[in-house]
Amino acid sequence: MTEKTRGLIIAIDGPSGAGKSTVAKRVAKQLGYLYIDTGAMYRAVGLKVLRSQVPLNDTERIIALTQKAGIELKGSVENYQVFLDNEEVTREIRAEPVSQAASKVSALSDVRRILVNAQQKMGAAGSVVMEGRDIGTKVFPNADLKVFLDASENTRAERRFRENQQRGVHLSLEETLTDIRERDERDSRRADSPLVRAHNAYNLDTSDKSIEEVVQVILRWVGEIRERSH
Repeated sequence: MTEKTRGLIIAIDGPSGAGKSTVAKRVAKQLGYLYIDTGAMYRAVGLKVLRSQVPLNDTERIIALTQKAGIELKGSVENYQVFLDNEEVTREIRAEPVSQAASKVSALSDVRRILVNAQQKMGAAGSVVMEGRDIGTKVFPNADLKVFLDASENTRAERRFRENQQRGVHLSLEETLTDIRERDERDSRRADSPLVRAHNAYNLDTSDKSIEEVVQVILRWVGEIRERSH
């Protein structure tokens, strides 16, 4: 199936605070594509685990909860909603304890297998921008375009700090930087699907670029791929 009949599958990966969500949403909107935030799915599992008061080291019960979790991503880019067991939890999954839980449950191979399977079904039809940490390496290794967004630690911490302030999460810049480092460590060292750049992904450092500049670079790559496919 060619791009003429199936829209592109675009994979955007990178560490926390690199700008994946904002960039992926803008690219999806510009192209009229479906946007899928895979991190929201791990956050939903993290929320379910916390609500169920299951210890984060109880692997078997976490896997069982993941299998039963009804996770749905709905709405447009402007009104993106996350549902867990038919309850909208878009704001709840952004709380800091949920972020920490999501980072830990995402290291479990069986949790990743369950969610990756769901993500592959969501994006199989194409015309999709999917962002996360293992899209180009695990979820869609044959994606039409793979982009790895990165930025310096300090830049990422400052961005996350500003986001947290807007969401009412009161962590100092120093605490935010420590959190970024810990998450990088967990994500890059986990045994299953560690955070690495796919060998054929474009690497894009966003430290000194505006969101719009990053979006335009990706759209240019999209245009080049479309030209080659015709």
